Amino acid sequence: MIHVGENSWNLRIFITDLALERTMRVRGDQHLGSILLQLVDPENPKDWSDHALYWPAKNVWLTRTRATLDQCGVQADSLLHFTPMHKVLRVQLPDLRYIDCRVDYSAKTFGAVVNLCKQLDIRYPEELSLCKPLEAEHLKKNFAQLPHLKRVPIAEPDGTTYLQPAPDTNSFVPINSGFNGGSNGSLDKPSAPGLFFCAPLSPHNAAGRRSPTPHTPGNWKPSQTGYGTYDSSSSLGDFQENLASSPHTPSADVRARLLRPKSLVEKARLNVGWLDSSLSLMEQGIREYDTLCLRFKYYTFFDMNPKYDQVRINQLYEQAKWSILNEELDCTEEETLMFAALQFQVNHQVDMQPLAAIDSGIETSSQENDDDDIDSALNELQITLEGSNAHDPVNITRIPELSDYLRFLKPQRFTLRGYKRYYFIYRDLHLHLYKTADDSRCTAPAITINLRGCEVTPDVNLAQGKYAIRLEVSPEDHHGPNSEVWVRCENEQQYAKWLAACRLAAKGRSLADSTYESEVDGILSLLQMQRPVHGVHVNIDPRSVDAVDYLSPKMLRKLSGKAVQRILEAHANVRELTLLEAKLKYIQAWQSLPDFGVSLFIIKFDGHRKEELLGVAHNRIMRMDLSTGDHIKTWRYNSMKAWNVNWGIKCMMIQFNDENVVFSCHSADCKVVHEFIGGYIFMSMRSKDNNQTLNEELFHKLTGGWS
Repeated sequence: MIHVGENSWNLRIFITDLALERTMRVRGDQHLGSILLQLVDPENPKDWSDHALYWPAKNVWLTRTRATLDQCGVQADSLLHFTPMHKVLRVQLPDLRYIDCRVDYSAKTFGAVVNLCKQLDIRYPEELSLCKPLEAEHLKKNFAQLPHLKRVPIAEPDGTTYLQPAPDTNSFVPINSGFNGGSNGSLDKPSAPGLFFCAPLSPHNAAGRRSPTPHTPGNWKPSQTGYGTYDSSSSLGDFQENLASSPHTPSADVRARLLRPKSLVEKARLNVGWLDSSLSLMEQGIREYDTLCLRFKYYTFFDMNPKYDQVRINQLYEQAKWSILNEELDCTEEETLMFAALQFQVNHQVDMQPLAAIDSGIETSSQENDDDDIDSALNELQITLEGSNAHDPVNITRIPELSDYLRFLKPQRFTLRGYKRYYFIYRDLHLHLYKTADDSRCTAPAITINLRGCEVTPDVNLAQGKYAIRLEVSPEDHHGPNSEVWVRCENEQQYAKWLAACRLAAKGRSLADSTYESEVDGILSLLQMQRPVHGVHVNIDPRSVDAVDYLSPKMLRKLSGKAVQRILEAHANVRELTLLEAKLKYIQAWQSLPDFGVSLFIIKFDGHRKEELLGVAHNRIMRMDLSTGDHIKTWRYNSMKAWNVNWGIKCMMIQFNDENVVFSCHSADCKVVHEFIGGYIFMSMRSKDNNQTLNEELFHKLTGGWS
């Protein structure tokens, strides 16, 4: 005889706050919401609103309260956790300081970053993301060769079973993390084997995973969201004001662990740690008290406003500074000294800023402040509506052009031919070269170059009087590799005009563009800052300047004992800049470097055995030589039709108007490349009209790659 039961069974639920396990009688068609109601004791005054069910064995959150247990796949042998969604995460900011933040571990990483930036007073959070801290060993091997975690259940000492990690894009572990299990020795709380350990943080806390910080008066920083941050590693004082200014140098322990890539291959491997924006922190193996790095990921910075973006500007300046000091970007000697001078001016302004200046606005009458705010708002509105060049309208009846005698060279192997003088005319995104100015009026050009979509690389050496522009031009039929041509100017003024014209032409903009004059002025300004001022008396004791804080190790070795003197000479050019002006000039100079904003990946194209570089920038992707970094071919996003990923074989295909490009990524998961491309396309869709709302749904649609 067969007895039909009521189809109910026992479900084990562990309440993490109480360290208590409860067994409930449930049915498969029962909704999660009803289970939560039975689980919470109505007589207990504790607020359970921030709690949700988490399934450790599957590493997923069960947040859809209307879903049934059957729909979620929960069965009688399952153990669920009833745990807070907001947990403490230790975050390393771009200025290398650490703060402990309350972060939503159940939300998608993109949403968690948005809320985190709101607490930190950083606008446009879509430009940032979280990444796992890397160790030096990660730069020695590709992603596929790094130790990966197997998806097998692992039991903690308290009986909790985890599946570590979820199928995310960066399931690798540091080489020296003691991955195979056991506690770290310095931890009060035993750590789950297989969790991602970061490098030691500070002398008083030697492991990436920390025990909970005891609450002490004055440490908690509340926010409008109801969650706040612990000041755990530095005396931040007033939270947002201090994030707008950073210490001159981090602790020796933190600085010793900074990574300095020595080759293009190692620079490409820096991108292995980015989290998947479409998965939650818990789903990517991140647990409470783990450490992640908050960094600017997409190098296209929208609406940089000194009035509202002091924290954002400072953190961006700090990220730029450490990318220069860690030799992530190549710089000439003049550029390096210019960066050192600007950094010295920033530090000098911070040191000299009197305490009274912070409160200087208190004595100003409120009426004057109101008038200033109104005038500022009206000026911003006028610029927004009319454009920054509203008072200097362009005569659209005449196509603007540029003409002058310049020198031209098309470099080829096995030839000693030098530069040849031509009469250049720039018109309608094309360079037309004639033998003489008279020929331009009666004959066809000897050479014509289409600048739309080209790569523009400055090649300047002030000491040698060299002002050259390297152009990598796509062939007219868009097939085959890029061809390289060099243009050499006679002086700074000529160089600035032609470089600005080439940069705008590469973006499809003519000389009628309102930004042309400001682009010329910016180039001249950067050149002026690189020109040393000899014999200028600077009232600064050279013994108070430590060149180690301002120069990369390579440049420090090159300049040797003259380093401090050269820094102070370069500082004479920028000593009149205010604190914010110096930071903005630093960011501007950083953006002008040839390699700026190109995220590198080691790939193999379909059918090729040789590894190559893929460079991903804000408006294009580039096929590059692995050893030299030379651009072989460039594809613009505006010619892209679709991009897809075969998740089974981890292969990516990009469809362009005239060809398909198929490759596999070796230095990171292909999802990272996919997200970079989709993210940059999302960034390009931003405008002043909709900058108040962030379309998260569109971001995930462009970067998710799963649907």
